[in-house]
Amino acid sequence: MTRTAVLICPGRGTYNATELGYLARHHGQRSGLIDLFDAQRAALGQETLTALDGAERFSMAKYSRGDVASPLIFSCAFADVHALDEDIEIVAVTGNSMGWYIALAASGALSAKDGFEVVNTMGHLMQDHLIGGQLVYPCQSADWQLDRPRKDELLQLVSDINQREHHQLALSIDLGGMLVLAGNDTGLAAFEKAVPVLQDRFPMRLPNHAAFHTELQAPVAAEGRARLPVTLFQQPKTPMIDGRGYIWWPSADPMEELWSYTLDTQIVESYDFTRAVQVAAREFAPDLFIVTGPGTTLGGAVAQSLIQIGWQGLSGKADFKTRQAQDPIVVSMGDAEQRAPVSHNGRG
Repeated sequence: MTRTAVLICPGRGTYNATELGYLARHHGQRSGLIDLFDAQRAALGQETLTALDGAERFSMAKYSRGDVASPLIFSCAFADVHALDEDIEIVAVTGNSMGWYIALAASGALSAKDGFEVVNTMGHLMQDHLIGGQLVYPCQSADWQLDRPRKDELLQLVSDINQREHHQLALSIDLGGMLVLAGNDTGLAAFEKAVPVLQDRFPMRLPNHAAFHTELQAPVAAEGRARLPVTLFQQPKTPMIDGRGYIWWPSADPMEELWSYTLDTQIVESYDFTRAVQVAAREFAPDLFIVTGPGTTLGGAVAQSLIQIGWQGLSGKADFKTRQAQDPIVVSMGDAEQRAPVSHNGRG
């Protein structure tokens, strides 16, 4: 029996110490795909994915770099797509932030080779420029229920700080019950000073992250467009949901528009991952939401986004966990137990 699924691709920050060796553990038998990516890296004089993934120890300073993290995450996620069981029908694809590039390849809008080129190029440009930074701050209860008034207050604070001289701050990603903010150091520091510390870790700065999805990235976007031509793009085979909640249907939009959105709009404007998930639920009503690896953190944001619209009666974290134990609807392939039922008997 066919199981329908919306495929969700992760962004930066998902390849950490516990993910070291992910490619070797799960995709050693798919060496041809990894060899392709390794050859692209080697041709540019970059360390191969095989060497990075096979290192003896993990260094946050190294593995959080855009030119290392982005290609590693792309490779893990894209290989996971090809490890899915044959009875799973992908009805739509979306992703979080950098995950949009992975979604393009997963849907067929970019070939494997061209998808890797886009990710590797943009990861390098982001790291080379490293303009601004990001932090994360929650706007929900402990039971994953959105505190809408508090969210509005926080966004107003962001706007007020952005109006100050020499301060730049904006919403980078709407991530379930979290706000990912981006700006220059002055703007980020002002926000950190203005809000209370929560759970002994928020507001939390993200290492080696630039001010993604803000106008500060305009120079990066311009260089990306200069290096990556529209001819890399082709019509997707599967519908894609972008960071505005817009659905790119196969053969419905000119490639110039997809190229422009990918290498301009979504780089310099905020990314609404919450809306993307909610549109996916309402428009495609899948049996499953499958989050590719590496990592497992994005599953929570997917669940929080679904809870906000009461998807299939979900009302909070406890309710979601009960449902997951009985009949999972969100599957994280980075979790070995969750991976098994959806990927080649768990071996892929």
